[in-house]
Amino acid sequence: MSQVEDRLAKLGHKVPDPGTPMFNYVSAVKTGNLVFLAGHGPRREDGEYIYRGKVGQDLDVDAARQAAELAILNCLGSLKQVIGDLDRATRIVKLLGMVNCAPEFEEQSKVINAASDILVAAFGDPGKHARSAVGMSSLPFQISVEIEMVVEVRG
Repeated sequence: MSQVEDRLAKLGHKVPDPGTPMFNYVSAVKTGNLVFLAGHGPRREDGEYIYRGKVGQDLDVDAARQAAELAILNCLGSLKQVIGDLDRATRIVKLLGMVNCAPEFEEQSKVINAASDILVAAFGDPGKHARSAVGMSSLPFQISVEIEMVVEVRG
């Protein structure tokens, strides 16, 4: 087990196998020393999406934060598939967090902080990243959160 996965396990988190994409794209693309991860949602290992609906209408902030945690763990699962060992990641560069929310909802940053907190806990200072947290009028399958990121890796 990598040091990153060990840190996550001590916090009660497991890096899941995110499965294969449902459509005509790949979960991650490595080019040079960067890995670009496609948008990942709160998908369980059995393929079912959970935490569906609009935040601020169907779900509260705490449920949306749990969705963000699962989404970022799925991103890490796809990253692991591409690079083999999460310890090869040298920097989390950029994170885009999209929150499916009611028009008046203003706490997108609070939701996506759950994902950012996991990255910093897993990677330390190299887990600190540039980030955008935005509200969306809808997301695929009515998921509440979708996250994509860019990661620098060695070798």
